[in-house]
Amino acid sequence: MIETLRARGLRITAQRIALVEAFAGDHSHPTAQDLFERLRPSFPTMSFATVYNTLDALTQAGLSSTLRVDGGAARFDPNTAPHHHAVCDVCGATFDVPTRSLEPDATIASRVAEVAPGFTVARVDKTYRGTCRGCSGKKKKKEN
Repeated sequence: MIETLRARGLRITAQRIALVEAFAGDHSHPTAQDLFERLRPSFPTMSFATVYNTLDALTQAGLSSTLRVDGGAARFDPNTAPHHHAVCDVCGATFDVPTRSLEPDATIASRVAEVAPGFTVARVDKTYRGTCRGCSGKKKKKEN
């Protein structure tokens, strides 16, 4: 990721290195604000623009993707393998659900063509909604 940022003309600062290190292993699908707040104690002069621009550069390079849940802030995802998402309706936790491909199959393309003539499907993203284990456990405790 660092080499990609360098190739895109971004200065490789201690802040950007820390951001990439924090982001690359983060499977929580953080927002730019989440990462900014996490790193700010160590880098009090870091700007939010640095965080957002770095994440945007990673996304433009194909090293990250963005996910919007319920119209909220963009969440960034360092997992570039094909996957869908499972989102908890209670706490918002987001989990990767592996899949073989995001390519549309002929059935999907045909159904889309029926309702939206001329529309070309580029990829299929699925979001499964429900309740995560942690929130289900809290609900059961309240019921008892």
